[in-house]
Amino acid sequence: MDIEIGKIIFRTIFTYSMIVLVFRLMGKREIGELSLLDIVVFIMVAEIGAFTIEEPKRQLIEAIIPVTILLLIQRLIAYTSLKSKKFRDWFEGKPSVIISYGKIDEYEMKKQRYNLNDLMQQLRENGTRSIEDVAFAILEPSGKLSIFEQDEGGSEGDVYPLVMDGEIQELSLKKINKSEAWLIKQLNTKGYPSVAEISFCSINAEGDWYIDLKNERR
Repeated sequence: MDIEIGKIIFRTIFTYSMIVLVFRLMGKREIGELSLLDIVVFIMVAEIGAFTIEEPKRQLIEAIIPVTILLLIQRLIAYTSLKSKKFRDWFEGKPSVIISYGKIDEYEMKKQRYNLNDLMQQLRENGTRSIEDVAFAILEPSGKLSIFEQDEGGSEGDVYPLVMDGEIQELSLKKINKSEAWLIKQLNTKGYPSVAEISFCSINAEGDWYIDLKNERR
C-alpha cells in the first residue's frame, strides 16, 4: 500500500512538472487569447495527465510520448502561422468588424455566431456606455472584443437598451418609467413603424436616442 501511495505521489509531481514545462514552452498567453489549437492541446494534456496519475501500472513513457508529439505539433503550427498569413487566417480565423462608427453589422455578427447579449456584456466590461460611442469594435479570433471609442460626441449618463434583436426590453422601460405603448409611439414618430426591424435601440439620461436597424448594408 505504501509503495502504491509513493508511486501516486511521484507520478503527481512528475505530471505536474511535465504539464508546467509544456505550457511554458508553448509561450505566454492570457486565457482570453488562447487559440483553438491551444485549447485542444490543454484538454488533451489534461487527459493524459489524469490517466498517468489514476493508472499507476502504466508506464510513464506512455504519457511522455503523446505530450511531446502535441508540443511539437503546437510549435510547428505556431511557426507556420508566423511565416504564412494565409495559413494563419485559415487556421486561427480573421478579425471581424462588429461595429463601425456606431453602426452594428448584423451580417458579420450572424456569420460569427455572435449575439447582442455577448456584445453588450463586452461593451459593459470595457466601460463603454453606448454603442454610438464606438468608432470600431473588432471581434478577434480569440473571441475578445477590441473596442475603439470615438473621441468626441459620445453619450453621457446612463444608457438604457429599449430594443434588442427586435424585442422590447421591459426592464429598461420600467427603469425610465415608460410603457411599451410610449416606446412604439416614439419609434413611429421617428419613422420606425416596426419594432421587429430594429436591431438595437437605446436612450440615455439626456433623452438622446440611438437606433440601429437590422441588416443595414454598410
